[in-house]
Amino acid sequence: MNSSTILKELNFKATRSSGAGGQHVNKVSSKIELTFNLKNSLALSEREKDFLIIKLQSKLTKENKLILFCDETRSQYRNKELAIKRFLELISKNLIKNKNRKATKPSKASIRKRLESKKKLSEKKNNRRKML
Repeated sequence: MNSSTILKELNFKATRSSGAGGQHVNKVSSKIELTFNLKNSLALSEREKDFLIIKLQSKLTKENKLILFCDETRSQYRNKELAIKRFLELISKNLIKNKNRKATKPSKASIRKRLESKKKLSEKKNNRRKML
């Protein structure tokens, strides 16, 4: 993954944000919409694209575009920085391949130990009972 090439492929759109801010909200377009076309990206290999499409399936549109919004701050510049940061984290986190889990069994000693502790607890509770 080449992050500098990916950043050139990002598209930004500024819109009016909702929420607190009074009249300022009605005048300034501070909300950022980040769009990334995953299929047409030159920065990612075909293998990486396929891997990301599978991993980010719930976040992608039908055209395999990733859309992120950011309207946390009043500053358009700061919102753009936050959106880029989130985007890069999302891509890098989802490119990591999970290790295959190897099935293991508990050791014979741990099984024996567990059964002995169960027997001791059972005997302790049986000793508490009233004898008839």
